[in-house]
Formats: sequence, structure tokens, C-alpha cells
Amino acid sequence: MNEARFGPFRLDLARRELKRDGEFVLIGGRALDVLCVLVTSGGDVVTKDDLMTQVWPGLVVEENNIQVHISALRKALGEGKGGPSYVVTVPGRGYRFVGIEPARDGPASILPSSLEYPTLPDKPSIAVLPFANLSDDAEQEYFADGIAEDIITALTRFRWFFVIARSSSFTYRGGAVDVTPIARELGVRYVLEGSVRRSANRIRISARLVDATTGAHIWAERYDRDLAEIFVIQDEITERVAGAIEPELLKAEGRRAGARLAGKLTAWDLVRQGMWNFHQLTEPTHRRSLELFREAARVAPELAEALMWVSRAATGLAAYGWCSDPDALLRDSLQAALLAVRLDEKDAYSHFALSMTYVFLGELEQAVRAAEKSAELSPSFALAHVGLGMTLLYSGRAQDAIEPLQRGLRLNPFDPQNTHWFRLLALALYFSDRHAEALVAAHRAVKARPGWPLTLETATICHVALGQMAEGRACLEQMHKLAAPNADPTRMMKLRNPKWADEITAQLRKAAARP
Repeated sequence: MNEARFGPFRLDLARRELKRDGEFVLIGGRALDVLCVLVTSGGDVVTKDDLMTQVWPGLVVEENNIQVHISALRKALGEGKGGPSYVVTVPGRGYRFVGIEPARDGPASILPSSLEYPTLPDKPSIAVLPFANLSDDAEQEYFADGIAEDIITALTRFRWFFVIARSSSFTYRGGAVDVTPIARELGVRYVLEGSVRRSANRIRISARLVDATTGAHIWAERYDRDLAEIFVIQDEITERVAGAIEPELLKAEGRRAGARLAGKLTAWDLVRQGMWNFHQLTEPTHRRSLELFREAARVAPELAEALMWVSRAATGLAAYGWCSDPDALLRDSLQAALLAVRLDEKDAYSHFALSMTYVFLGELEQAVRAAEKSAELSPSFALAHVGLGMTLLYSGRAQDAIEPLQRGLRLNPFDPQNTHWFRLLALALYFSDRHAEALVAAHRAVKARPGWPLTLETATICHVALGQMAEGRACLEQMHKLAAPNADPTRMMKLRNPKWADEITAQLRKAAARP
């Protein structure tokens, strides 16, 4: 079972999402864990001991903890407000869940059939949660985000860390923080959380490092500084986190604080505001992000980060067809990326931006080299790996593309652009004759962005290759109901691999043919 429907609710077990009438339900991590355990029991009674074992593995907790989270779950499900009761208490035994509708057939049935969590990597693994904005001004949230993002960036430079990408860890923004289920979902041992309070020319940053497997607080600190010292604070946090996780390892790859361009706070603010717009993944916000990044580069022309983001935003506008002159934008993107690399040749992000620009310019050999350099510089940088997979796929090396795409998606399972990366993984698997696995990836792409017709195109060809003509036809019909995209990011792949393009066209024709 991959999802459960009961009354107006839909629980997606694979993504751990609860919705009521299509809207997300606010529910705590522990209460959601309890719900998942009860639902997957198939209506059988789940004892309190079983709940403790599955929801609090390896921990000793009091029985009233279960009662607290059962109450929270019932509240989230609207019990006691005239609605039905789904969680039934079985006196002296435990709890059982009732009211689940019969399973529905469809693409979701090929997804994982049980609630599975990633295994912990061999190396120390960490997720940096979004720092809470405690400032009076709600618009300063971008500033708190920027602090956390800079720490993520710095940690990815340490080769011995497995660092979850920003777009995945930031999905936990706004809710009550319970690090144990968060760490379990992301497959990490350590979680860094914190808060930022900014007022006038002063800043207070609090940070706490937790070993989520034991609940132990490894390290906590608070910094009260002048705003001009922000880069010194960031480096200090990064160094302390590294030392707490691996005491025998010294900080060997961190940058010196003096190279942090202290005093460039105006440019720093512009870049962080641009990043927020960039991650919304719409045409207007992408355009706005490019404006902000260009202004940051104008204010601080020696700031490699600003130029890197100019390149990424320009390439994104060209790739998605959100511009009238993509060639001109790509020329601007290439110039910005090359300058960013010259300013900081050890920055993995700049090499990634350069790689993506080369892809859409059709310079695939150079794209592969730049992506390989990015992954070499920062092995925990998710985009470096999916970018390498993309360059290899477009170069016609489908089988070689699979591993880096899978690794990048493991590091960053919730990136806003994962619909594109899952689509590329599906195509890499498809052209490696692994059609069943390709279909799984294609449907994950569809789930990530249901309204994007290109993901349905990929799902269609996978169904046809497996002889599932009715399902392929259904995907194709759904695709034709949607507005055609402005551009196809895989256009260069199809141009450089015409046999693949012909096969895609042939499979679409088979799906369109009436039986």
C-alpha cells in the first residue's frame, strides 16, 4: 500500500504527506509516524509496545507520550467535531485504524509498498534545518534562510560529510521541530537547527547540533555580534559543527574568514533575496531573481557567488523557454560562469553553473568536465551529481548517467526541480533497457509536478515499452489536455541523439493508435 484514503483524507505513505480535500494537514512528525504505523497495520490492533518500538526506535519513552500523540492525531483528523472516528482505542491492548477505502489501481501502485526510510550513510551525515526568523520584521525570513544556506554550502566542502541539500531540509520550515522523525525521513544522523534575530546593526544567531539517533545535544552556542561580523560567525559555526561530529578531523578545507568579502552585506542581501525568488520556479520569480543577481554582481563585481547565480538564473530562463532570446541569455550565462570560476576556482557551485550553460549551448564534452570538477570539489553537493548525470545522458551515455542521477536525488529528495531530475533518471533507465525502473522514476516525476506535460510524455513511452498500452494511452491523453510547454529542457539530448528522439516519437505514435 502506497497511499490510504479515508473520508476526506489522503495519506501518501511514500512522501509522508497527509491532505484533506487536497490541502495539506498540519500535523506533528510523531503524530504522523503514529498514523503511518496504524494505517499500514491493515486494520489490525497495534499494541502500545509496537507503537513505541516503531515510532521511538532505540529510545525509552513513557506511555503517556503515546497518548499525547494519539490525541494530537485525533485532533488533526477532526475527531470530536461531529466527524467520524478513525483511531479506535482497544482497551488493554492498543489502537486500530478504521475507515480506509479499498486500494485504487493506478500508477501509484508501482511505488514502494511500505514506509521505508533511507539507511544512514557510512560517513557522518547532517541536515541543516531552516533557521527560525525571530526578528520583528517577517520579511527578514530571507536573511535567516541565507544564514542556514551558507552553512550548508560550507559543510558541503568537507569531503567526509554527507550533507542533505537545502531544498530538502527546507521543506520542514514552519512546523514544530522534532528532529528524530526529520532525521529518519532524510536518512541522516545529525541535525543542525537554529534561529536568527536581526535588529538595526546587531545580530543574534543561536545554533544547536543534535544527534537524532539518541536525542543527545552535542553542541549549542549563541552569538551576539555586530552585523559586519556575520561571515566570522558563519565560519565559526561551521568549524564547531565539524569538530563536534568528527573530533579527530580538523577543518582542512574551510575558507579563511578574511577571504569572505567582509563588508559586502548589500550584495549578500541581494543574492539571498534572489535565491528565494529563484527557488519558486516560476517565470516571474526567475526573471526577478536574475535582476537581483545582476544587481549584486554590479555592487560587488568580485563576488563569485553573485556571478554564479546570474549564470544559473539566465540558464534557467533559457532552458524553460521563459525568454524571447535564449541565445543571448546563454551567452551572458557563459560569461558570468567563466568569470565566477576565475574568481573562485574551488567553488563547486560555479563549476556546476558552467556545466549547465555548456549543456544548453551544446558543448557537451566541456559540460561533462565542468560537472565532474564540481562533484570532485564537493562530493556532497547534490546538484553536482544530477548535473553530471544530465551531461552524460545528453552525451548519449545513458547507463553511465544512472548512478550520479540516483546519488544526487538521494542527497536532495525534495528539490523544487526534482521533476526534471526524475525525468532524466527515467530516460537514462529507459535507454539502458531498464523499463520497469524507468516507469517508477517517470511516475515520481509526474507526482512532483503533475501539470507538466513532458513528464507525462516520459511516462507514456515507459508504459508502451512494457506493453501497458491502456496506461500509456491514458498518460498521452492527459498530456494533450495540458498546455504545451514553452521549451523542452531535453531538446539538446534529442538533437545529439536522434535515434533516441525517433524512438520517443515512435512510442508516442503507438500510444496514440487506437486498438
